[in-house]
Amino acid sequence: MKSRFLIAVAAAVLMVSPAFALDLHSARAQGLVGEQNTGYAKALKPEAASLVAEVNAKRKAEYAKISAQNGQSVDVVAKLAAGQIAGSLESGNSYQDASGNWVKK
Repeated sequence: MKSRFLIAVAAAVLMVSPAFALDLHSARAQGLVGEQNTGYAKALKPEAASLVAEVNAKRKAEYAKISAQNGQSVDVVAKLAAGQIAGSLESGNSYQDASGNWVKK
């Protein structure tokens, strides 16, 4: 009886685990993701690669929209965003400075 209960609990935990999926804020805090000086996130650890791909795809789409509205290239918009992103990071988060060096805020 007890083993059935443990199996049921384990199954429930496995089914719920997507709810505990990594988000950008948590990934930054854990040192899994850093912010590049290009306006895009970088996976600092392999387990954050899919999150970073998703975040960067959304950023690229937003940068393209802003680019079209303002007549600037996507790269210019992304670089401007990089400064804003770095400025809004919490203490301990990693980012690239203008020279490309990784630093912690």
